[in-house]
Amino acid sequence: MTVLYLVRHGETVDNANRIMQGQTQGELNDKGRSQAREVAEEMAGTHIDAFVSSDLKRAYDTCVAIAGPHGLGVSTTSLLRERDWGGFTGKYIPDLKDSAWPEDVETVEALMERARKFLDFVRGNYAGQVVLAVGHGIVNKAIQAVYYGKDMKDILPMCNAEVRKLVL
Repeated sequence: MTVLYLVRHGETVDNANRIMQGQTQGELNDKGRSQAREVAEEMAGTHIDAFVSSDLKRAYDTCVAIAGPHGLGVSTTSLLRERDWGGFTGKYIPDLKDSAWPEDVETVEALMERARKFLDFVRGNYAGQVVLAVGHGIVNKAIQAVYYGKDMKDILPMCNAEVRKLVL
């Protein structure tokens, strides 16, 4: 049995300012760094074999903080990157409500395929192990949609630094 602890990165400067980050690196703010430390404390007594993160800074920094008490390094993968929001990237989210979607936004189908590949990656590389993976709100939602066989709209959003357990 492979166990996957799926985590959303801590709060960032752009989260707090309601800016669409997409695949930009992002920077944890003080609250986000505190959230990462809290998850590290909560997970310190849990056996974890491997730590995997999105290759974007906000997720990687969160994962490094959580991995610290375990004395393990962090591997990165672009499979865990946030959805590419194309022309929406860097925009103030409330202003996007009635906007036409740019053609360069990553499709839901492409996002779901990345989620499938990520689950296959974990199953293939960490069979029988416990893995903690730090991703982002929308990609984590897609991973759970694939896992549960549901539509993304049926998966509850994850808060910053929230942990969900999947048994693969």
